[in-house]
Amino acid sequence: MTGTASLPWARVVGQGDTALFLLHGVGGGADAWRDNQDDWAGAGYRSWAWDCPGYGRSAPIDPCTMDSLARALLALIDSAGARCNIVVGHSMGGMIAQEAVALAPQAIQGLVLSGTSPSFGPPGGNWQQQFLADRFAPLDAGAGMSGLAQDLVPAMMAPGAGPAAQAAARALMSQVPESTYRSALKAIVAFNRREELARIAVPTLCLAGEFDRNAPDALMQRMARQLPRGEHHCLSGVGHLANMEDPAAFNQAVLDFLHRHFPVGGTRS
Repeated sequence: MTGTASLPWARVVGQGDTALFLLHGVGGGADAWRDNQDDWAGAGYRSWAWDCPGYGRSAPIDPCTMDSLARALLALIDSAGARCNIVVGHSMGGMIAQEAVALAPQAIQGLVLSGTSPSFGPPGGNWQQQFLADRFAPLDAGAGMSGLAQDLVPAMMAPGAGPAAQAAARALMSQVPESTYRSALKAIVAFNRREELARIAVPTLCLAGEFDRNAPDALMQRMARQLPRGEHHCLSGVGHLANMEDPAAFNQAVLDFLHRHFPVGGTRS
């Protein structure tokens, strides 16, 4: 485990000179990856599952912007001292990953982008402001994060998602401070790195969920086509929270990508 006054907290699992930095979504935390890290460690990869600034055991950041969150990630990557750095970002985490590789392309050798996009909604701002109003309405009415999670989590998962996965996701979202959630959403709606996709030169896996309505498979396919070294894979039977809904399938898809491009003890592509 790591965490200082200047660095986000992260749970570190495994050994090796290839490090995976695991970035959760807006309603998550480091524990979103609790069923993923051991499999990757068993295959020889070291992983760092962070609490994004303001979440869990990480101090808030001010201002909370995609730029400041990406710089916090880059500081964590630098502190790890690995020879090869792969960022695995889910939803908001995938946006932070794109921001970080745009800021410091030399620091990141590979990306796994799960259930995310290169921008948040159409340009113009009206759609984004309505999204914020809709998402904040239950909080403004006093529902709290637990009430918000009760309604949002089932809608993010595939039909028939397991009760254990639903309970874990609800618990994670319920623990997010309301102020952090509001700040993170405001940062997300301003995100737009669509024009930079063609400049992301590292191997990148765009990982979709069959029932993901937040980042549909068609969007992830388009994203992969715009990346010079983009790949696409759709996981069947899962929604937006793929790594929690079907950890085994998610883990294997990531390992297949890693084995091809970043084999342990082998030559990297």
